[in-house]
Amino acid sequence: MSIIELGEVRDEPESPPTVRRPRAASRRLRAGAVLLAALVVLAGAAPVPRRAVASVPTAPGASTYLTEDSVVVVDATTPTGDRYLTTYALPTANDDSVVRRRWRTPLARTGDYLAVWARRGLLLAAGVSATSSPIETTAFDAGTGRQLWRHPGVARWTADGGLLLVNDESEEFGAVRKVTPDTGAVQWTVSVPVAGGPELHGPPDQVDQLVLVRPTGEVQVYDAGSGRLLRDVDTLAGARSAFQRVQVVGDLVLLVPPGSTRLVAYGLPGLDPVWTSPVPLVSWATTCGDLLCVVQQTGGIQAIDPATGAVRWADPGPDMFVEIRGDRLLVTGPDQRYAVRDAATGRERIDLGEWQLVAPLRRDDELIGVRSAGRQLVVAALDLRTGGTRVLDVLPDVAGGCQAALPVLLCRRLDGSTGLWRLAR
Repeated sequence: MSIIELGEVRDEPESPPTVRRPRAASRRLRAGAVLLAALVVLAGAAPVPRRAVASVPTAPGASTYLTEDSVVVVDATTPTGDRYLTTYALPTANDDSVVRRRWRTPLARTGDYLAVWARRGLLLAAGVSATSSPIETTAFDAGTGRQLWRHPGVARWTADGGLLLVNDESEEFGAVRKVTPDTGAVQWTVSVPVAGGPELHGPPDQVDQLVLVRPTGEVQVYDAGSGRLLRDVDTLAGARSAFQRVQVVGDLVLLVPPGSTRLVAYGLPGLDPVWTSPVPLVSWATTCGDLLCVVQQTGGIQAIDPATGAVRWADPGPDMFVEIRGDRLLVTGPDQRYAVRDAATGRERIDLGEWQLVAPLRRDDELIGVRSAGRQLVVAALDLRTGGTRVLDVLPDVAGGCQAALPVLLCRRLDGSTGLWRLAR
């Protein structure tokens, strides 16, 4: 799910909002008492099976990243001494207490890495070499650690197996480059206005089109494989220059014209006008079941028909959209509690309680929530379809900072070390 701010619009929705049922203070106190009692019983009763934990060798300040089959450790920035990127194989089900080093490769002594991920035989690391430098992606051979290339930008896979690198080179213009994955050879380059894109169409690893909005009002669609311009439509009357925000959701290009209260939808790849809908304070949008959920800057949600732009339901309340699974929405309020809503109606199904979400490595993995209980960390699966929670484990001496590649969970422990657990599912 790509999240791009769309700017402000200020009309009220035509359909009446759904009013969220308030929670009384006494109910909250009762719920808190029940939760505390449940955690005490859970932590002290006959005992939850202790999962074997594997320790990941990390120096103070190092960053760790979980991939499908390994843990990647990036040493902290140091003014002197050596610095490395190291990968460790995940423990197996038969030997789940040991991590074995695969390879280690030297890194520059300065710079910060912001993300590391593995795909199709490559280990890709995105970071900056200095505070004023653009983000760069460095590609390593996932089997040997050999550095293959480095380019400005953040990498995304195309439908034909190439890599797009999106780079903000200056305050006004950047570039999108397509490169050959194993060599880094540049196949084509398109300059882009930083404020106007690009937006990418297709799944994260199968991008087939990119959409740009020029300051003069042209919306352009390019083929991600060849870099060829497919369509160019002027969305501003006259030759004036103005800022417009854009987002691609499914096969729709959503545009907020400057100073407007309208959300305008165009179809891909031809940029044919589909509908215009008045919506207030749009921040970003996403598919939610059979509808299109538009999230407001104030936290409210409006669900509209993607075919017509008609508002199906609206809730101006403070709940923030978090996740969608099938026809169920996960939202959270100012009290940090999560709730499940029906995507078709907006009605609340059940209150899941207070959790911290662990971002899943794979899009379809079940959602994992964690919360502290003294010196222990309760780990549970959050099921949006049933509205239930299922405790997977209670881990001792865990501080948080967890990542999940199910059934493996990586967390930071209270003593500063990093551990791996294999969860029961």
